[in-house]
Amino acid sequence: MNIENIAKAFKELGHPTRLTIFKRLVKSGVQGIAVGAVQEELGIPGSTLSHHISSLASAGLITQRREGRTLYCVVEYDKFLQVIEFLQDECCADEFEN
Repeated sequence: MNIENIAKAFKELGHPTRLTIFKRLVKSGVQGIAVGAVQEELGIPGSTLSHHISSLASAGLITQRREGRTLYCVVEYDKFLQVIEFLQDECCADEFEN
């Protein structure tokens, strides 16, 4: 991921509601979780939840899939790990230069 994509991911995760939603989605694993279940668990109004999910999707952090009438959200773990690796990439590198 380039730095613009990393920055977009951090921007979207910087909102408390989106961070809460994303953390719940991470908990659900690779199968994802139904949007209705997220709404029920977190008590977020449908239109608000939809807005936040769209923001996370536009940052490439999640995808959605439809099974019948149910919409599922799934974390894009590869992209999520790239965001984490960005922070760890040069961890303590200055300490080992000498």
